[in-house]
Amino acid sequence: MTEPETPSEPTAGPEAAPDGEPEARAEVGVGPWPGEWPQGDHWDPDLLADGDRRNVLDKYRYWKHEAIVAELDSRRHNFHVAIENWQHDMNIGTVVRTANAFLAKEVHIIGRRRWNRRGAMVTDRYQHVRHHPTVEDFVAWAQGDGLAVIGIDIFPDSVPLETYELPRDCVLVFGQEGPGLTPEVHAAAVATLSIEQFGSTRSINAASAAAIAMHAWIRRHVFGQLPG
Repeated sequence: MTEPETPSEPTAGPEAAPDGEPEARAEVGVGPWPGEWPQGDHWDPDLLADGDRRNVLDKYRYWKHEAIVAELDSRRHNFHVAIENWQHDMNIGTVVRTANAFLAKEVHIIGRRRWNRRGAMVTDRYQHVRHHPTVEDFVAWAQGDGLAVIGIDIFPDSVPLETYELPRDCVLVFGQEGPGLTPEVHAAAVATLSIEQFGSTRSINAASAAAIAMHAWIRRHVFGQLPG
């Protein structure tokens, strides 16, 4: 099976309505720059001339791609995100998209290098993604960078994410859908955290768990909200 190519930026176009008639969609982005062009190295002349239809914030309209990445790099947060990918996990694209939204330092793929980028919605162009072929390689990197490895999964020794004091410098690690974290990652983690649930299901989707854990870090270290 071949891996889907990275999707292009969202574009406007007709969408089929329930009665079969095409339904107009709002046009994404902006057209060519009106009037005299602005001055600065971060402006992209092609975008100024043709318009900018990328999925970016308005503040980045008409910016060069490398200029956007450089600006994001100047203020990325201290946490990293990692996900194990032994069976081509389909959640990785969504995890990358969420990591971009919360401005994680990097996303780390442990295991298979290839991953389905469709769910990332092109945010992987702006988010640093690193590959580690083995758990041992990943753990050595984390320890070398002084990062606490924090597993997110349901184990007998897991403690609640809601009351745990997340360290500022850490990497949040998620297992792939189904198997969860491997024993090797569990053993390497300084703590394994679980997310409190109140319904009938035993677990939640890996991408959903990643979003909750990332936001917990943001609440603690950006907004200063104490756990508990």
